[in-house]
Amino acid sequence: MLPAPWQEIFGPLRQGIKDNLVVVGQFGQSIDARIATPTGHSHYINGAAGLAHLHRLRALVDAVVVGIGTAVADDPQLTVRHVAGPSPARVVIDPSGRLPATARLLAEDGIKRIVITRAETQTRLPAGVEHVALPSPRGQLAPEAIVAALAERGFHRMLIEGGADTVSRFLAAGCLDRLHIVIAPIILGAGRTSVSLAPIARVEEAMRVPMRIHKLGEEVLLDCDLSAQRVAVAKTST
Repeated sequence: MLPAPWQEIFGPLRQGIKDNLVVVGQFGQSIDARIATPTGHSHYINGAAGLAHLHRLRALVDAVVVGIGTAVADDPQLTVRHVAGPSPARVVIDPSGRLPATARLLAEDGIKRIVITRAETQTRLPAGVEHVALPSPRGQLAPEAIVAALAERGFHRMLIEGGADTVSRFLAAGCLDRLHIVIAPIILGAGRTSVSLAPIARVEEAMRVPMRIHKLGEEVLLDCDLSAQRVAVAKTST
C-alpha cells in the first residue's frame, strides 16, 4: 500500500481492469486548456509541483511514449530527474523516420530505447536502439497496435506523455486507462489547446468520465478514469 496521498493518485496504476496493462496519458496546461503560446513556447507552463508529478509518473511506468512532433520540437530526455526513481524505457512514434540520430532520448544510458515506424520506413538508428515496424493501413499507426507491440515486449504500464495530437489519438482510440491533466494557475488567452477530438453536434454526445481532483502545490491534478472505455489488448507478455 502506498502512503497517502500517493495511494489515491497512483494506486490505480498498479493493475489494469481490461487486461494486465495500464496506459495513462498526461497533459500539462493552463487554466484555459492551453499547452503552448501561439509561437509554440511551452517551457514551462507547469511549475515545480507539476513537473515533479510528471517525473513521478515516469518513475512508475515501464515505458514513456512520445510522438515525433514532440521528439523533434522539444528534444526531451524522458528521464527521471525531479524525483527519486528509475527511468522508464523511452519510446518515440516516428512513422516516417524523421527522428535524428542525435536526439537526446536515443542517448545510450543503459535504458531501453525504441522507435516505432511504419512497416515500409527505412531507418538509420544508433546501435542498441530497437526498431519496431508496424503496418499502417490508413497511413497512420494505430494506437491499439502500438500498445499491443509494447505489451508483447513486456511493458505493462505505459505513459503517453505527448504531444497533444498523440495523447488525443490514444484517447479517441479508447487506449487510455487514465488521463492526468495538471492545470497551472495561469491564463495564456491564445495558443495550442490540449485535447483535439472529432467534433460533436450536441453536448450530450460529449465524453463523460469519472474524475478525482488533487491539489499539487499551486496546481491542480484532474485524474480522469477512462478504464471503462479502454479497448482490451489480447496479446501481452507475462
